[in-house]
Amino acid sequence: MATSRVYSVTQVNHYIKGLFVQDFLLSGLCVRGEVSNLKAHSSGHIYFTLKDEGGALAAVLFAGNRKGLNFAMQDGQKVLVTGQMNVYERDGRYQLYAKEIRLDGVGDLYQRFVLLKQTLEERGMFAPEYKRPIPAFVRTLGVVTAPTGAAIRDIINIARRRNPYVQILLYPALVQGEGAAESVAWGLRVLEERRPDCIIVGRGGGSFEDLWAFNEEVVAQAIFDCETPVISAVGHETDTTIADFVADLRAPTPSAAAELAVFDYYGFMDGLERQRQLLNQRMRERLQREKEKLRRLELSLRLYRPEYRIAGMRQEIGEAEERLETLMRQRLLQERHRLSLAVSRLDGLSPLRRLSGGYAFVSDAAGHGVLSAAAVRPGDELQVTLKDGRLGVRVLETALAGLSGRKDESKDGRDQIGKADGFNAGDYAGGSACAAE
Repeated sequence: MATSRVYSVTQVNHYIKGLFVQDFLLSGLCVRGEVSNLKAHSSGHIYFTLKDEGGALAAVLFAGNRKGLNFAMQDGQKVLVTGQMNVYERDGRYQLYAKEIRLDGVGDLYQRFVLLKQTLEERGMFAPEYKRPIPAFVRTLGVVTAPTGAAIRDIINIARRRNPYVQILLYPALVQGEGAAESVAWGLRVLEERRPDCIIVGRGGGSFEDLWAFNEEVVAQAIFDCETPVISAVGHETDTTIADFVADLRAPTPSAAAELAVFDYYGFMDGLERQRQLLNQRMRERLQREKEKLRRLELSLRLYRPEYRIAGMRQEIGEAEERLETLMRQRLLQERHRLSLAVSRLDGLSPLRRLSGGYAFVSDAAGHGVLSAAAVRPGDELQVTLKDGRLGVRVLETALAGLSGRKDESKDGRDQIGKADGFNAGDYAGGSACAAE
């Protein structure tokens, strides 16, 4: 083997890029083609493919050159792209760096899409009154898609994750190329005979041409004729096909279709468990409130029970009795004090006290007190009461203050002295001095 110089991949790509840059023709191209595989990046760059009957060319419109774009690019559009061919050294591929893009008309496939869409819409195949609701609890799920694609794997994985009890019936259909539309339509009819609860028809992402089988009238008619609800899940969220308009429900991706069709059993059980726990908590709280309410009612009942009321009244009566006894003792003390004062005053006015001081009480025969010497005449019989007895006397003479007295003698000339006896202190009324025998 002859020895030759060895070059790195970077050197080769850099050399080829230099050839592109130096070529005058490739520095200012205007290329006509149909837009396909359109992708708008979040950075503002637009990546797409220009194609015709014989080939395809990768192209990119950077965000800085979008001022030269005055329409919304879509797959299927025919455009005129002005730009420069160059090599992306990292990947070793060449692409057209667009500087200006002008609309050159509508592509043939896109025109067929628009015409078929208008025709089917006029026939009423898109009308909302024909849309059937997707069952809430799907037990058997039919799927029409490629048996080896990413779509069926996503559908199976999501279905198992959400509900392991769902049975999946797969019809392995062609989803791209010649005969794909007839295969999809036949798969819908076959699954319709198996009576599943719902059918998902679709495939993963691809170019406008790759998805064309789902823009055929035969597929649209098969979807419309299905009595089973059909979910269309073709391509990515930005892809739109005729099948999406005819189906009962459109899903942006096959994964989203599985989530829409399959009931989330585990989520439901988790939610049911949360509700059970919440219900138990509410029941415990309610029981606690009712127990507290019952306790308050028991306390209230005790307050209104007769024996408790009687006991309360007895206590009130006992307290009133104690207060009455206290008031009576206080009143007795007050009255005793008053009586003591009255006794002291009466003692000072007592006749016996006066009689004990050497005084005497003089009364006539009728017991009336003699208050003046003028009321007595000699010979009258009087009674003289002393502290220890009573004397009966007869008046010999009377002597008024300032006058000479007179004297009467008794018939026997001697004083008649009565026997002393007891007396009542209440008979004392005062008297006067007189001579008595």
